[in-house]
Amino acid sequence: MSLPPIERFARLTALLAEWQAVWRPLPFQHRHLPWEAHLPGLAEALLALDEEAVARWQDAPFAASPLAAWLPVDELATLVNLPALPADRDEPPGAWGEHIGGRKWQQIAAFVARTRVHPGEPLVEWCAGKGHLARTLARVHDRATIGLEWQASLCQAGAGLAERQGAAVTLAQQDVMVDEATHWLDDETHVAALHACGDLHARLIELAAEHAGAVTLAPCCYHRTAAQRYRPLSQHGRRLAAEQGLTLARDDLALAVQETVTAPRGDRRRREQANAWRLGFDRLQREVRGVDAYLPVPSLAYGRLPETFAGFCRWAAAQKGLDLPAHLDWSAFERAGRRRLVEVTRLELVRHLFRRPLEVWLALDRLLRLEEAGFSVELGTFCARELTPRNLLLRARS
Repeated sequence: MSLPPIERFARLTALLAEWQAVWRPLPFQHRHLPWEAHLPGLAEALLALDEEAVARWQDAPFAASPLAAWLPVDELATLVNLPALPADRDEPPGAWGEHIGGRKWQQIAAFVARTRVHPGEPLVEWCAGKGHLARTLARVHDRATIGLEWQASLCQAGAGLAERQGAAVTLAQQDVMVDEATHWLDDETHVAALHACGDLHARLIELAAEHAGAVTLAPCCYHRTAAQRYRPLSQHGRRLAAEQGLTLARDDLALAVQETVTAPRGDRRRREQANAWRLGFDRLQREVRGVDAYLPVPSLAYGRLPETFAGFCRWAAAQKGLDLPAHLDWSAFERAGRRRLVEVTRLELVRHLFRRPLEVWLALDRLLRLEEAGFSVELGTFCARELTPRNLLLRARS
């Protein structure tokens, strides 16, 4: 039997709080993780895993997990097991996905098939971009749809696409974070958002709780928020988090969206190289500074990475105002970075185990906020995780 949302939320809150000293530390920042002394044998077991086992548990962290002897694997697996929401209609034809990337179109098609729209209900897409979702909703339901988007260039491009496809869509230039955004909502409006980020979808929930009739939302990127500390959206969430001692910084929220669909082999190689170089520089900077502590370095797009490890280290040192010695054994530090990446990849499996639980907890907090506003709410998945790991869907109606 499926757990009621409030019970599922309570157990997730308790487990995330109890184990936060284990899932919060970032392995690449620590020579020795704080939890190693309290969980003897866990680090050694992880470091002994071969590449095949690592890949298997990265992809399916709850399946016959090697962590079960130390961590509550089975209960976490039960708590993140949400139902697949059934489609109310056939998915729109693939030909409608013209001008949309293949994976993105499949997400839109699955989302639209599970968006329950009542007759005569005004439709609004929140954070519409070029209005791909709005165009599809308009064509499926044969009604005028409004897309709210703050970038004028995207509104213009989306208007052109709607005209060419004969879709009754209006792209309105609107910053959804300002008070005027409420002008587009009333108690009959159905607002839809596919992967609106952080503060943008939190804003949608707050405005919809007061001004809308229905919401269909697939949340994303919870960490893209102006607040340094996470304040649960629901009153129940705030109370329970305070009681259990669960506190979340903005950086903690990033864990919820770290799972990605497998990237092309070339992208994976570049990511691995960048990570190994960062770890090699970490070893180098600790020796140069004489301080055994992690030194954060700004992110750099893979396409802008220097061509050599030495070039990367010089760039990173310049970012931090660090003078490097004239003569260094670059090869030795690069090898150390690659060895360290092997270790970090295995130690990260602990955090992977709590990745989906944190995401489900955040989605349940949004569900409870809408329930507190008088909405009836469903939470489940709208597509397979292979299509997008951000496959949670909230369907709410007042």
